[in-house]
Amino acid sequence: MSEPLADEFGREVTGVRISLTDRCNFDCIYCHNEGLGDTRGPMEPSDDEITADEVVRFLEVVEEFGVEKVKFTGGEPMLRADLEEIIRRTPESMEVSLTTNGTFLRGRAEDLKEAGLARVNVSQDALDPDEFAAVTKSGAYEEVLDGVEAAIEAGLTPVKLNMVVFEHTAGYVEGMVDHVAENEGLQLQLIEYMPELTGRPEWNIDIQRVHDWLEDISDRVEHREMHDRKRYWVSSTDRDTATDSEGDDSNCGMVEIVDPVENPTFCANCHRVRVTHEGYLKGCLNRNDDLRSMGEMSREEIRETFRAVVDNRVPYYGEYLIEGDDGEWELNEEYIGA
Repeated sequence: MSEPLADEFGREVTGVRISLTDRCNFDCIYCHNEGLGDTRGPMEPSDDEITADEVVRFLEVVEEFGVEKVKFTGGEPMLRADLEEIIRRTPESMEVSLTTNGTFLRGRAEDLKEAGLARVNVSQDALDPDEFAAVTKSGAYEEVLDGVEAAIEAGLTPVKLNMVVFEHTAGYVEGMVDHVAENEGLQLQLIEYMPELTGRPEWNIDIQRVHDWLEDISDRVEHREMHDRKRYWVSSTDRDTATDSEGDDSNCGMVEIVDPVENPTFCANCHRVRVTHEGYLKGCLNRNDDLRSMGEMSREEIRETFRAVVDNRVPYYGEYLIEGDDGEWELNEEYIGA
């Protein structure tokens, strides 16, 4: 295994996110489908959906370039009947994680763990069945809760709950924080709503208010280099009781905020490349003008395309978009028509 490839901004690519399908049994109102927009079609797999052999071939090639982690996403990746096979065939050197809506975890969690899955992120935007149904256009609230429980039982821990914070869910943040603080094996990832990908800016809220609130109630705050993120450790019993001097967080729940919008620091610390459900490589979630085909996906074509994608990666905020004199973000002319 060689050293990871780095772009011209010094950002090494150590992880990949692979969308295994754009099919989904939910219809979440904020979904951007890995930055591609609402491309979801029929629930039956299409002929151009990336195959298990293509996924494994890609992973075997990027392993040569020091990629250490892979996250499988969708759509809903558990609609793939061959998901366990794909995970089982993933190179042993890679940590494997999965983002899912959780509805199919009961009955498959143990097999996924046995196949080599390390952990799961489960989308859960509210602890209220009615609001959950309004956001996801699904009545699968109980199935999701049961799936989370199954993942914990199978040892796919910590199970990280993904909650997109926007107008429809902001009132449920406090309850979700309490939920993860009170239940061992859970963590919470609060994800800033991205109006540029969904086209509904009126749903946006000020994520800094959430940061400030968590700062006030947390026993400890940890700063992560990756994406310049903060982690907040919240006591499950008495929020006025801090952790001990050695940082014992056993009585706490961990809450992390993902806040990429208009955040150059976030983009400056990005170490991922993405693969679409049709097998195209892209260097940035927010861009679709950098899609590159891996051709017939021979190993050499994959190597060539991967190198090209890494070479052309740029921070979305601060480079692809730059802040104008009026404080608004505008497209950098250097990348127009590039």
